[in-house]
Amino acid sequence: MAYQLRAINFKGVMWTLVPLLLSSCVGEKKPLQSGADKPSEEYIQTGIGPGGRPIGPAWSRSPVYASNGMAATAQPLATQIAIDILKSGGTAADAAIAANAALGLMEPTGNGIGGDLFAMVWDPEAEELAGLNASGRSPKSRSFGQLLKELDGSDKIPPLGHLPVTVPGAVDGWFELHKRYGRLPMDEILGPAIDYAENGFPVSPVIAFYFARAERSFMSRLDQINEFENARAVFFSPEAPKVGEIFKNPDLANTYRALVEGGRDAFYKGGIARTIDKYMRRIGGDLVFADLNSHTSSWVTPVCLDYRTVELCELPPNGQGFAALQMVNILKNVDLRQWSRNHPKVWHYLTEAKRLAFEDLARYYGDPDFSDVPTEQLLSDAYGKQRFSLIDPESVLRDPSPGSFQFESEGDTTFLTVADRDGMMVSLIQSNYRGMGSGLVPDGLGFMLQDRGELFSLDPNHPNAYQPGKRPFHTIIPAFILQDNRPLVSFGLMGGSMQPQGHVQILINLIDYGMNLQEAGDAARMNHSGGRQPTGGGDEDLLGVLHLEPGVSDITVEALREMGHQVKIVDDGIMFGGYQAIYRNPSTGVYVGATEMRKDGQASGY
Repeated sequence: MAYQLRAINFKGVMWTLVPLLLSSCVGEKKPLQSGADKPSEEYIQTGIGPGGRPIGPAWSRSPVYASNGMAATAQPLATQIAIDILKSGGTAADAAIAANAALGLMEPTGNGIGGDLFAMVWDPEAEELAGLNASGRSPKSRSFGQLLKELDGSDKIPPLGHLPVTVPGAVDGWFELHKRYGRLPMDEILGPAIDYAENGFPVSPVIAFYFARAERSFMSRLDQINEFENARAVFFSPEAPKVGEIFKNPDLANTYRALVEGGRDAFYKGGIARTIDKYMRRIGGDLVFADLNSHTSSWVTPVCLDYRTVELCELPPNGQGFAALQMVNILKNVDLRQWSRNHPKVWHYLTEAKRLAFEDLARYYGDPDFSDVPTEQLLSDAYGKQRFSLIDPESVLRDPSPGSFQFESEGDTTFLTVADRDGMMVSLIQSNYRGMGSGLVPDGLGFMLQDRGELFSLDPNHPNAYQPGKRPFHTIIPAFILQDNRPLVSFGLMGGSMQPQGHVQILINLIDYGMNLQEAGDAARMNHSGGRQPTGGGDEDLLGVLHLEPGVSDITVEALREMGHQVKIVDDGIMFGGYQAIYRNPSTGVYVGATEMRKDGQASGY
């Protein structure tokens, strides 16, 4: 294959390889197995990278290899905590909880115990993949009519203040994981985060950027927040912390200590619940003690769908994981390996598969306790072929629509992954949703309440319509890849509607194009926006915008535009998510870790 070296600014990767002649790539076949621990095809071609780097010209860094355990998170100190827990004899679940607690302190711009949690765990003893839905519900005392009255004519739920607040599910998720898979006591698990919260840690660069952005956003919309002085005192006093500054959160340290002493009941039945209740009543909010007291998480069965020689596994709704499975179900009807990864046909099929899958997401997804989600139909091979048949290989669909089914009745984020010496692998994602959350920090607790309820629909006939005690549609989704019913890759990718798109892009990078685990995350990504939404609306923007990162060739961009895509090149890592992954070599058991070059993260093992 002929290549041309082109200089670009791709988030720290100064050189990348693009095909010299796209037509020369047609018909080329790539190996049909994961390249997670193999040299990349580009290295085989050139052998030299940027700055004289001897291997991996398309990678920002080398994948990390270890035999006993591995962790990959969005903050190096959190990764180190996870590794220390593993070395102390903790399980991957113990280490995941410890890292998540640390990230709630160190990356409050993306997560915290005021939010929700989803996880998948490969259990080596039971030899099965388990799923956990630890998302919270809307206030039981607020009816649909009362919500409309409080919205005072607005056609959507705001992202700030008390109206989008739902029960925080993360802490119950921690204790569910610990009860089933934990080994160490909670004082050892939460101890490192308590110590950092009390004594402080230096803020890392990307998180400092998000802190500053969150401060500007809150300051510009103070009129929408019921009370902001608590949040200001905890996170922005006297201003957002800068790179390298020591940040402390003693209130959060005390909250974590209460969890050590009182367990999950301290949060949902004890002093923390009482504090949240008193605070919400003071500011006119609807979430009260009874909502926290009745909260439960749900153990669910992940659903896996075949793609080539592997299976992609996702959690069922109220999350959007099945949108990734629908994309895979469409794409397996075309052999993408006949084109190079940068060929316009690959981007075209990815985009059209996303648009079709998201039309169904907008129409059918919601809390399954309140509505029937037609999962069997949506994920059937026949339906995948039917949806694929709608794609024009040469042009965009002008008016994609959801599929039609008959029913008996109608009815910013952090991802981390950890693996231990026994073969347990945890894929965990946790979030306060938009920005840092609602802007509301209950008195003396040190964390912000989530604004996940913004994602309810106000269409009373929609499966995702607001109802009391209901879980809203969720964007955060962990992922797994299995091969021969064994764990191959635990991974995830942050960022709203980017997540299903990102899961599929990582999958095809590994399986169709033989990239290694780090390269699969470093490669330029797409993020298509627009189309109908699960919150209602979006009908006026059915074509949407295809956002591409720098690194996609000018030839490809022009070809996509000729097909009818509205293409925008975006040099902004936030739009394209944050990736962490662990691969387990099926033959040797050796772990390979990778982390997102667009974040502050680190993969480490021992």
